[in-house]
Amino acid sequence: MREMSDEERRGFLLEGTRTGKLAVARLDGSPYVLPVWFLLDGDDVILTTGADTVRGRALRRDGRASMLVDEERPPYAFVRVDGHAVLSEDLGEMRRWARALGARYMGEDVADRFAERNAIPGELLVRIVPDRIAAQTDVAGW
Repeated sequence: MREMSDEERRGFLLEGTRTGKLAVARLDGSPYVLPVWFLLDGDDVILTTGADTVRGRALRRDGRASMLVDEERPPYAFVRVDGHAVLSEDLGEMRRWARALGARYMGEDVADRFAERNAIPGELLVRIVPDRIAAQTDVAGW
C-alpha cells in the first residue's frame, strides 16, 4: 500500500465517471450512504442534492460528510474525504456546477439540459471542504 501524491489523488478522483459514496448522519445518528456525481474545486468536493432529501436535510442539520471513491480491481485504490459541507442555493453558481457535472457524467451534448433540470429552487449546491483526506493506491501490495 502506498499513499497517493496530491496529483495522483486528483487524477484518480476525476478519472472517467467514477462515483463517490457520500455518507452523512441521519437524525437518529445512524449512517446513510448514497452514490453521488461529483467534481473538484481544488481539494473541495462539489455536488448537488435535493434540499428535502435525507442527504440534504442531514447536511443542513449537521454538515459533516465523508465521501469514498474506490477502484474495485487489483491492485485496488481509494480516496476518502472527510469534511464539512458548505451549502448554497445560488442558482447561477449551481447552474455552472450542474452543467459541469452533466458534462462529466452524461456528455457535453446534454450538459445544458442537465443543468436546467438540476439548478432549480429546492436543490442545494454542496461544497465539501476537507478536514482530512486519505488516499491509498496499490492496496493489494502488488
